[in-house]
Amino acid sequence: MKAIAILETGEREVMQCLDLPIPPIQSDEILVKNQATGINFVDTYICRGFKGYFPDKFPHILGIEGAGIVSKVGNDVTDFQEGDRLCYVYTGSGSYAEYTAIKAERAILLPNTIDYETACCLLQGITAQFLTHSTFPLQPDNKVLIHAGAGGVGLMIIQMAKILGAMVITTVSTSEKAQLVSDYGADEVIIYTQDDFADEVMAITQGVGVDVIYDSVGANTFEKDLKALANRGYLVLFGQSSGFVPDFDLNRLCNRGNEGGSFFITRPTIKHYIQGNQLRQRARVFFDYILSGKLKILIGQKYQLEDAPQAHQAIASRSTIGKSIFYL
Repeated sequence: MKAIAILETGEREVMQCLDLPIPPIQSDEILVKNQATGINFVDTYICRGFKGYFPDKFPHILGIEGAGIVSKVGNDVTDFQEGDRLCYVYTGSGSYAEYTAIKAERAILLPNTIDYETACCLLQGITAQFLTHSTFPLQPDNKVLIHAGAGGVGLMIIQMAKILGAMVITTVSTSEKAQLVSDYGADEVIIYTQDDFADEVMAITQGVGVDVIYDSVGANTFEKDLKALANRGYLVLFGQSSGFVPDFDLNRLCNRGNEGGSFFITRPTIKHYIQGNQLRQRARVFFDYILSGKLKILIGQKYQLEDAPQAHQAIASRSTIGKSIFYL
């Protein structure tokens, strides 16, 4: 089978398009013939071997998300059969390939009206769902700041925040992206390449700040995030596209001497929100939002597997909009 794999960690040049054996399956696994696979920022961390993201063996097939057709089922698998349409997240053998072996517990049957490309937004959809429904459960009177609003997760957080009744401020890099996020429901848009987002947030909120910040950027936004929070506000760091946040003195959270302080900071990761049956429960909410017309999905970039280096370059440069996928 065709697959994108790395034999060592490094920049995008280490990715190779190889002809590898179709992976065998264990008794609790499913073999999926992929129809589309998702491309996520975390894939670039794994490729580069960042701390906490280092592959456990080589060659390592990249990719943690995909959708396709069941080709084979293990002897202990009872809730799937050959020919079923499904999607999955966090796999063993990697999704940048024609076939992927996955644990049955990571698979979700697809509703008939959900296509494979849309299903490849599952990871981002579940992320947006747990951030807005669980990490900081949004209420109608909340004001939120969402960084990187034009990205795949950002667009979904914007929409879910509006579904839950919150007032949404978001940051983007260009006027074109500003128009996009406005079309997807953002109430206020800050072009961070032109204006200081912390100053703009305080102006928009009349000096109060926002109740929660959803930040996937990390190093470049962290310090100003603390200036944009309301009293007892939450900073939710769920990514680091600009780099990891440096070590931090927790005493700074009290913000002593200022009206706003006693801040909360959390660093959620999806693995702690999809344990047991939570994965399928959250996926059900995500799909219900799509099927009801409340949530729009934007597939911004489509690539062939051979284009993996270009896909990683585009994501790392933050020039993409919506979701990026491979089609097979």
